[in-house]
Amino acid sequence: MIDINNESGIEADELGLVELSRYALDQLRIHPQADLSIVLVDEETMTQYHERFMDLTGPTDVMSFPMDELRSPADDEEPPMGLLGDIVICPQVAERQAEAAGHDLLQEVTVLQTHGMLHLLGYDHATPDEEAEMFGLQRDLLLSFAMRERSR
Repeated sequence: MIDINNESGIEADELGLVELSRYALDQLRIHPQADLSIVLVDEETMTQYHERFMDLTGPTDVMSFPMDELRSPADDEEPPMGLLGDIVICPQVAERQAEAAGHDLLQEVTVLQTHGMLHLLGYDHATPDEEAEMFGLQRDLLLSFAMRERSR
C-alpha cells in the first residue's frame, strides 16, 4: 500500500507519484502489498528533520526512513512483504533545484521520489561504484516509466 500526504502547501501530482512508486516497486520485484509512505513537507519541517536525523543544518530535498530494510529479491526468490518506510520530500527545495537544472518541478520531484525509494531499498551513493549503480538504476527506472506513460 502506498500512502501519500501533502503537507507542503504546494500542489503536487500525488496520483503520479503513487503510479511512479508502484511502477518502480514492480520493476524492483517488491511485493505489491509492501507499505510505503510519501510525505511532502514545507521547508521549515524539512529543516527540522534534516537537523534532527542527519545533524546537518538547513533543509534538504529528500530524506528516506527505512523500516524493514526490504531488498529486491534474487530471480529465484519471492518478493518480500513488509514496511518499506517513509520518503519525505520538500517541494520548495525541489523547485529551486528544478529551476537550476532547467526542468519543471514535477520532473524534479519524480527524480527525488525514485531516489528516496532506492535508498529505502538499501542503495547508496557513498562510493563511486555505489553511485554508478544507484544513479544508473534511478535513470533506467525514470526513463522506462516515462516511455510507458508516453505509450498510454
